[in-house]
This record gives sequence, structure tokens and C-alpha cells, in this order.
Amino acid sequence: MVSIPNLPLRIAVVQFAPKIGQIRGNIARATELCKTIEPKSVDLVCLPEMIFTGYTFPDATSILPVLEEPSSGPTSRFCAELAERLRCYVVAGYPERLRPEVSSGAGDDQHVGANSAVMYGPNGDLINNYRKTNLYETDTTWAKAGTGFATIKLPPPLRTVCLGICMDLNAQPPYDWTIEEGPYELASHCLDSKADLLILLNAWLQSEKSSQEDDTDWSTLNFWAARLRPLWAESDNSNDKPVLSPPDVRRTVVIACNRSGEENGVKFAGSSACFDMKVGSGRPRLLDAMEKDEEGVRIWTFPQ
Repeated sequence: MVSIPNLPLRIAVVQFAPKIGQIRGNIARATELCKTIEPKSVDLVCLPEMIFTGYTFPDATSILPVLEEPSSGPTSRFCAELAERLRCYVVAGYPERLRPEVSSGAGDDQHVGANSAVMYGPNGDLINNYRKTNLYETDTTWAKAGTGFATIKLPPPLRTVCLGICMDLNAQPPYDWTIEEGPYELASHCLDSKADLLILLNAWLQSEKSSQEDDTDWSTLNFWAARLRPLWAESDNSNDKPVLSPPDVRRTVVIACNRSGEENGVKFAGSSACFDMKVGSGRPRLLDAMEKDEEGVRIWTFPQ
């Protein structure tokens, strides 16, 4: 029997400030940044939520011209081509155009699309198309919610991957939660799925508590970690389950890939980050974070 070596997990995140509605220019910017990534040097490349279209569309009418088909739109073409060139997986967020029979219910002409993420594999093939489950107020003006978080089974070293988009990390309506009791919907899904990796594609706004003197939005990073508490807490207060003991302790690598810049008066947090979270450790381990206004590629390697 041939054993499979525990190869390190290598993930690249692409953070920059797209210009709203300027799809070609945004793709050109991402292409330029990704030239620094060598073929076969990473296992996964992540780009943020709605990265090529921009995010702050006020209504369904304004976003209609930039809605994309899930397998043939510009985001899909970019991801497929990059994945094939780098021989890795690529995931990015985009506004998906829904078929009329899917987008509208009785008397509903508002939900023209979905806030989605598409993943392509090393051969340029479509792996997954996920629709954001927990919509932010900006999304509700045009998007239809998805039906649940995504879990994707991939070859080592990626293995079991959970995928969420921005507000998916937050509590679902009515948005009430506590540190002690949650609910922690996305984190609980990761535990139930035995996720090795959680990918968050974000267009997360800069925190009002963020200091202008800080290069990184620490308040936002603390909030992301707090919303994933079941992945690192010492105990599960909701059902008093015993903490797992080594070597069975559950470890989840968390990648938060956020955009930077300002759009229609809205400032984004940037601060893309990676965490190593272990159930029962008592604290989330932040490994690295980008700056709020940084534009570039950051590659992180995780021993297995």
C-alpha cells in the first residue's frame, strides 16, 4: 500500500480595490497581481466577494448590466484560465444572473440574481457554484438568498472545504447572538462537516472602531474570530460536549479574503487574514493579516 505524504497546504489571497462597474479594468488588475504566482506553487487562489464588478449597487436595475452567467461570465472565464495556468483551484465571488423561473416568485421582480462564488479546478473545470445564504442589506435589494452553506470535497491537501461569503459569517435574522450562546451558524456547519478549511470571500466594511493609526483593522479581525468561536473555544456551552483530545482534536484553517478601497462613500476593511483554529485551544490563532489599504497577493503555507 502506497502512503500519501502530508503535503503542506498553500493558499494565495488576492486583495485589491476594484472600481465599481469597471469589469475589464478590475480583471486586468487581478491578472497583473496574479502574475507573481508561479505555476504549481499554490493549491488554491482566493479572490473576494463580487471582486470584478464592485459591490455597492443600490437596486436591481443598477446591477442588471453586470450580472454574470455562472459558467460563462467574465469571473468564470478568469477563474478557469488562472486555475489551468497555475494548476490549482481558484475561487472568486461574482453577481450571478438567475433564470426567470428561479429569480422570481409570485409578484416578485426584485430578486434578479444571487451573490455567488464560483470555484474552478486545475483542469479549468467548474467545481462548485455557491450562493450566499445570509444576505447583507445591500444584497437584499437585488439578490435571492441561497439555501445553505457549501461543503466541497477536494483532494489533499485541501480535503474538506467549507465556503461562505461575507455576511454568512454573521448571525442570521434577527441577528441576535451572544458570545456564550451564539448562534454560530457557519462555525457549527464547519464542525458538522468536519471541515479542514473554511474560505470566506468578503466585501467587509471597515469597522467604526478601527483606528486610523492602525494599518490593519484589528476590530474586524477580532469580530471574525469571535463569530467562529466553536472552532477554538474550550467547551461547547450549548450542549456540554466534552472537548476533543489529541490526536482527534479538530483543526480548521480559516482564510478570510477581503477587498480593500472605497466605493460610493463606503470604506472596506481589507485586512485579509489566515487563522489556525483548534477546538479546545481556548483562543483563535491569527497567523498573518494584510493591511487595510494593501493591494497585492499574500501566500500562506500550512504544515499538515
